[in-house]
Amino acid sequence: MAGHNTAVNSNDVLETPVLDVEAHSLLQSISEEGGYAYVSMSTRAADGDIRAAEAAREVAWEQLHSGPWHSVLPVWRDAYSMACLHVAKFHYANGEFKEALRVLDMGLIMGGMVLRKDLESAVGKATERANAILRVSEESVNGSANAKLVTTQNAINLIETLQILPKNSLSCKHVGKRSSLSLEGFMRDYFLPGSPVLLTDSMTHWPAITKWNDLNYLKKVAGYRTVPVEVGKNYLCNDWKQEMLTFSEFLERIQSNSCDDDHVPTYLAQHPLFDQIQELRNDIVTPDYCFAGGTEMKSVNAWFGPAGTVTPLHHDPHHNILAQVVGKKYVRLYPASFSEELYPHTESMHKNSSQVDLDNIDVSEFPKIQDLEFVDCILEEGQMLYIPPKWWHYVRSLTTSLSVSFWWAAPTSPASPTSSF
Repeated sequence: MAGHNTAVNSNDVLETPVLDVEAHSLLQSISEEGGYAYVSMSTRAADGDIRAAEAAREVAWEQLHSGPWHSVLPVWRDAYSMACLHVAKFHYANGEFKEALRVLDMGLIMGGMVLRKDLESAVGKATERANAILRVSEESVNGSANAKLVTTQNAINLIETLQILPKNSLSCKHVGKRSSLSLEGFMRDYFLPGSPVLLTDSMTHWPAITKWNDLNYLKKVAGYRTVPVEVGKNYLCNDWKQEMLTFSEFLERIQSNSCDDDHVPTYLAQHPLFDQIQELRNDIVTPDYCFAGGTEMKSVNAWFGPAGTVTPLHHDPHHNILAQVVGKKYVRLYPASFSEELYPHTESMHKNSSQVDLDNIDVSEFPKIQDLEFVDCILEEGQMLYIPPKWWHYVRSLTTSLSVSFWWAAPTSPASPTSSF
């Protein structure tokens, strides 16, 4: 009987083997950086004091926000992870599995790498317990068994679409389209010349293609998880801000979000979601094209949002494949050679972004953009768009949209990264 009780109790405990080994050296490093109050609180937290655990997390949080992110000492990110683990342990032991997941996700998003394995294994255990409770109450949601993010009712009308797109959209050159293009053909015709291309029939084997339009699936694998979202028209606007939501809350918001005058869009943009939620990572496949030139993968990011979300005209330093899983997007591209005519911002934070608002161009202030050639396309479900480094691009969601971007650097640089048309 005693052995049986031990087994039951062990299921009520979040095990942290890495923290158990590293705690002493981490606390010593934090002390060396003047974090004596944190060390005192963390020591009490390890002895079972929930208030001390919350206080330690607050101290670490303040350190993470004491200046620019790049200037934060790595040890304070690890301190935040440690405090998140202590707090999550209390929630888990009390059966508060959703709250434990929220805290653990904050540790994954904001914390350091030393304790990441503990955070990930704790997330797995808490998710399992939370889902077990969900299965018990699943009868209450049976009515939405076939709930879809995007349906045939979301089909776009081209004439109506042209009215909301930037001036002259889809009237000039379209991005070239290739079906089942070989890696050799991609390198020869697009990668080395530095030219964009629309790639079709390259995502049919992705599980995400069939799974991600299913709201119940998304809520099941990620519903309790906490993610950072952007709220506002776009990152260049004064009213732009960031929030933390559970993925279920985010899905509900984008379903109700239409980006008209009465609604502020919510966008999960450029977030490494697939480092955070392994179940979603398993649904996507890194395209073979990303191995062109001797690959160094830089990031794989999620771009999830409602119709009307806009990423303003900007350029990125890396090779980019934007894969469209659910919904449709409009994309406009200008070659890097047009940078001067696109009026980049002068301050360093936004120097890769244009001052020109393509949705409302002030011709008197930005006259050079009027006659510039561009290429554009509607990126459909199951298609991928290759965007070479430094090419300027503007993106607008035409429906609720789930996209994945793959950034990579290549030692074998294209011969002409600033290629024109």
